[in-house]
Amino acid sequence: MKRLVGVLCICFFVFTSNAQTKEDLIEINKTWEKFYNAFEYLDYSLMAEIHSKDLIRISGSQSIVDYQTYINNYKKRFQQNKEAGISYNISLRFFERINNKATASERGVYQLIVNKGKPEEQKYYGQFHVILKKVNDKWYITMDYDSSEGNTIDEEDYLRAHALKDIDKFITE
Repeated sequence: MKRLVGVLCICFFVFTSNAQTKEDLIEINKTWEKFYNAFEYLDYSLMAEIHSKDLIRISGSQSIVDYQTYINNYKKRFQQNKEAGISYNISLRFFERINNKATASERGVYQLIVNKGKPEEQKYYGQFHVILKKVNDKWYITMDYDSSEGNTIDEEDYLRAHALKDIDKFITE
C-alpha cells in the first residue's frame, strides 16, 4: 500500500509540475502577437525584441544563421518591401504546444500572404518548430526551424491545425 501511495504521489508531482495553464499560453501568445505585428508593420525591431541573442534559425535545407544575421536579413527585407509597397500578412496555426513554465516547444503551420487582397497576391505555407525560453517573465524565441517540406505543406495542413487563440486544446492543468 505504501508503494502504491508513493507511486501516485510521484505521478501527481510529475503531471502537475509539467502542466501548462491557460495563463502560460496567453503569455506565450504575446510573443506571437509581436511576431504578427513585425510582419504587418514591416518592423524588424519587433523581431529583434522577441528573439534571443542566442537564436539558432534554421531554414529547411537552406541555411542556419545566428541572431545578428537573422535580424539584419529582416531589417533589409522589410526596408526593401516598404520601398516597393509590398505587404505581408502572416498567420500561425498549431498542432502542438508544450511548455513547462521555463521552456516551450511549439509546432505548427504558417501561412504567409504577400500583398493580401491585391491582384498579385501570393500565399506560401510551411511547417515550423520553435523553442522559446522564459527569461525575466518574458518569452524569447531561441530556436526557429521552418520548412515547406518540399512544397508539400498547403492550406489543408494549415486549416487542420489550431488558431493562435484556440488554446483550450493545449491546456493540461
